[in-house]
Amino acid sequence: MTTVTFFKSDDIICGFEISGHSDYAEEGSDIVCAAISSAAYMTANTITEVLHINAQVTEDDGLMKVRMSPNDALKACDILSGLKLHLTALSEQYKNHIKVKFSEV
Repeated sequence: MTTVTFFKSDDIICGFEISGHSDYAEEGSDIVCAAISSAAYMTANTITEVLHINAQVTEDDGLMKVRMSPNDALKACDILSGLKLHLTALSEQYKNHIKVKFSEV
């Protein structure tokens, strides 16, 4: 299962961590994994390359983590809210493959 954790500070999303594998289908055919990965990379790239926010981005097999200061998160709140909306909808449709949670930082 893929676990998505949104980091919040005073009700502002200031980052996220996506870990694990959805195990919906075999590698290369997993539409849940593809949807999650595409949304995560689009969000991270928009934050760093379009909005020019100095976010801490970590990626490895089965892991992506993006963190930024609450001040920078205010500039990225729309894209982060869009990611939350997208991944929450996926978690409702694919309950056994993706879980979304929140952590206060």
